[in-house]
Order: sequence, then structure tokens, then C-alpha cells
Amino acid sequence: MDIKTLKNPSPKQVDEKAPFVKKFKIGTYSLLALIFIAAYFVLKLKALNILGNYLDLASKITLGGFFAFTILTAANITEAFILRDAKNRAYRYNLVRLLHLLSIVLVCVVLISVLFVNWYTAAVSLGLLSLILGFALQTPITSFIGWINILVRAPFRVGDRIQINDFKGDVVEINYFDTTLWEFGGTYLTNDVPSGRLIRFPNSMVLQAAVYNYSWKKFPYIWNEIPLHVAYESDLEYVSKTIRTVAKKELGIETEEKIQEFKLLVKQTPVDELNIKEYPFVSLRTNPNTWIEVTVTYLVEPKNASAIRSTLIKNIVSELLKEPDKVMFPKSNVR
Repeated sequence: MDIKTLKNPSPKQVDEKAPFVKKFKIGTYSLLALIFIAAYFVLKLKALNILGNYLDLASKITLGGFFAFTILTAANITEAFILRDAKNRAYRYNLVRLLHLLSIVLVCVVLISVLFVNWYTAAVSLGLLSLILGFALQTPITSFIGWINILVRAPFRVGDRIQINDFKGDVVEINYFDTTLWEFGGTYLTNDVPSGRLIRFPNSMVLQAAVYNYSWKKFPYIWNEIPLHVAYESDLEYVSKTIRTVAKKELGIETEEKIQEFKLLVKQTPVDELNIKEYPFVSLRTNPNTWIEVTVTYLVEPKNASAIRSTLIKNIVSELLKEPDKVMFPKSNVR
């Protein structure tokens, strides 16, 4: 995914053009492969004697060009099948990235093998070059290893909401050397909504820092809570029951299904299942400012957390205000 795509107001148009662009690439690479192989046979006929001593080099270049564009054609055809048949977006993205890398490596190997007849000399040259580059490019190499780690162990995928060090955001691109996040929250916001800024960090960071994934594949939910303050004279039983009823109604029956999923996951660990309360769960505690803090805890999808929180606060407060004799907020207690 190109970062410029994020600024495109019509992503649907991009999707519609993608098959045409892919067909154009396949057609162009195929045509270039035919041109190079035709030029190779023409040179073999020695029809262009004007090249003189460069005839052999020109033959190698045309043959190498033929193999290179043939590989690129095959890679683009394979990519077209992947984009058409693979349903999982993150899986499709990783396959395409891996295919691009393999095609580049194959093209380099073919060009080296065609241009350098003496394999021993080529191998020694590549070995010395690799040694020099290894010292000069330690950070990029470590980041590339980090990319392989992301690909194999999948601490996060494209579309996941993650936090690594102080960076928080939705993963929009995973390159060979760095990862790009679409930040949520950030310096100028208190809510977990997109800030409009992009964060790019080297892939080597995943080898050194903890990765918090809010979109874990097996359980793509997080716990969230809303604290409310009521006076000591309030009917705390009524308050707790009302808050839980409103929360269950708003969250729907899906919440109970999420809890069951969570219990099944917990059974596979040493954690005591009895510690899992039925959610939404309401807890009470005293506050130093002489009121009771009532907290409702519930499950929510990370990207919907802000919207659900706002809706719950509005509905809960609206319902509690219907019974002013049973529910007294801190200000109403001052008479």
C-alpha cells in the first residue's frame, strides 16, 4: 500500500483501476521479454557486426533482460491470482510482499549468472561486497530481519491496532525495513480516534520492544471502563442494576458470546476461570472527594471504543436522572 493512497478520497476508484493496472504491467513485461529474446536471436545471427567486441556483452544483456522480464511477468500473474482468490486482507498483503522480494532476488541472481560467466570470480566479488555492506548497513539489515520476524511470528498485521513504545496506531503498511501506523490519540487528542498523523518506525524495534496488539486474531476485543460518581445517599443497588441493564442493552447479546470466547481461551492457560466475572461488570469504591465511584467494565472492539463509550455515558446518565430520589450526583448533594 502506497502512503499516498491514504490521502485519496475515492479508494473505490483505486480498487476499480487495480485490475487494469495489473493487466497493463503483465502486458508490458511480456512485450519487453519478447523484444529482448528477439534481439538475442538477432545478435546470435551476427547481423549487427558493427558492435564488434561488444557483441558478446550485448547478447548477455538481451538474454538477461529476457529472463528478468519473464520472471516479472510470472510474478505479476501470480500476484493477480493472489489478489483475486485470497480473502484475508493481511494474509494477501504478506504474500504479495514476499512475492515481490522473491522476484527481485531471482532477477538479481539471473542477471549475475548471465553477465558473469566466471562464477568463482562473481562469488568472491559478492562475498567481499556483502561483507562491506554488512558493516555499513547494520541497521537496515536488522530491520529486514525484523520484517521476517513480523512475517513469520505475526505480532501484528496490516489493519491491526497496536502500541509499540510510545507509538499507537493502526498498521497501514509493513515494508521490508519499516512499518507505518496511522496514529490514534496522540499529543492533541484525549480520545482514541485517528489524529491524522502517520508514524513510521524501523522494523528492528519489534526485536527490542514490547508490542501491544489491540486486534489479536483469537480475541479482537479489549476491556474498557467508565467511572461515574454518585453521592453516598444514593441507592447503590439501584444504581448498579440500572448501569448494568443499560450497558447490556447497548452492547447487545454479542457481549455474552465474547465472554464465552474469552472463557474458552482462558481454559487453555493456567488462569483460574472463576476469576472471570460476568460482563458488563459494575464495581464500587470510595473516592477521596466524599462520593462513591461506580465503574462499569465491558468488552468492546478497539476501534469502536470511543463511540461506544460516548453512547453508554449518554444513555446511563439519562436513565439515572429519571430517579433523582434514588440517584444523587455529587452536586445535587449540596443543599
